[in-house]
Amino acid sequence: MPSLGADMKEGTLVQWNVKPGDTVKRGDIIAIVATEKADIEVEVYETGTVETLIAQPGDKCPVGTTLARIHVEGEAAPPPVSPAPEAEKPHRVKASPLARKLALEMGLDLENIKGSGPGGVIERHDVGHVAAALKSKPPEAAEPAAPEMRHAIAVAMARSNREIPHYYLSTRIDMSKALRWIEQSNQRRPIERRLLPVALLLRGVARALTDVPELNGYYLDDKLKMAGEVNIGVAISLRRGGLMIPAILSAQKKSVDEMMTALSDLITRARSGRLRGSEITEGTVTVSNLGDLGVETVLGVIYPPQVALVGFGKIIEQSWAENGMLGVRPVLTASLAADHRATDGHRGAQFLQTLDHLLQDPEAL
Repeated sequence: MPSLGADMKEGTLVQWNVKPGDTVKRGDIIAIVATEKADIEVEVYETGTVETLIAQPGDKCPVGTTLARIHVEGEAAPPPVSPAPEAEKPHRVKASPLARKLALEMGLDLENIKGSGPGGVIERHDVGHVAAALKSKPPEAAEPAAPEMRHAIAVAMARSNREIPHYYLSTRIDMSKALRWIEQSNQRRPIERRLLPVALLLRGVARALTDVPELNGYYLDDKLKMAGEVNIGVAISLRRGGLMIPAILSAQKKSVDEMMTALSDLITRARSGRLRGSEITEGTVTVSNLGDLGVETVLGVIYPPQVALVGFGKIIEQSWAENGMLGVRPVLTASLAADHRATDGHRGAQFLQTLDHLLQDPEAL
């Protein structure tokens, strides 16, 4: 049983996707495990043959319990894995690319929208009608998160405040060049491939962390352990309430376009309960973007054992003086919450300075 979250003690096996005798390769989804936050797809990290399934669906297993035994093959390549039957393939909502993009921007779940297009395909106007209906309703109290999820969040955040000596830094970033580049780039793109500013911000964070690697990793056994990959955990609010922080893996290798695609996919799967175990456990830094809710500055709580959280607020037109001239610019407040055991303010300031410089040259990102 893998540890799928800070302070996770046990999980419940929901189902097996394999049986004894099946050949599996690294990265295959072999089981579904229920945690306090969500059902998570468990990957296998070895290539071999399933020998025995020890745990049974419904069993509650402490972290570290043996769930199955896999015979690891030698150097010989394993036989090809048969494709999963059609019934086992994950359900995908039928929607036009424009409807998908609009639903993502508006924070709507396509699962809850009825399509009026051919074969029930969700069209742009279907999303618009739902958004308009929701806007016309009087505000309601948000549905509280499930007690199990709220408990998991409480445990992680209490541990963070108890163990981590936070320090906070922030800076204002002129987003004129970045927004101009996005606008010009989107004019040459089909609608379904257009970029949002958050993709450029995530790319900037990944690049800045390669220059300031002390903010990318974990504080374990009383020392900093820097990570080899930049796996950006993205704070995603769930429709039923609560929060998850799945990671965009190997973010430092992704272009802006790939970052936009990865983020869209991650949000969709987080809200439909189809996350992989590695996306939950391997985050090396967290980004919290609350600008769409009108928040100007984010002062976050670090997700242990990580050592940093980057926050982004709303892009606001503000007065800006440069070269003795006063004007109005679109300005973003970027903040950093960091673990003082791992770094100090000087190194944190270098990260924010690097991020600012990168965003002033968006073509290079």
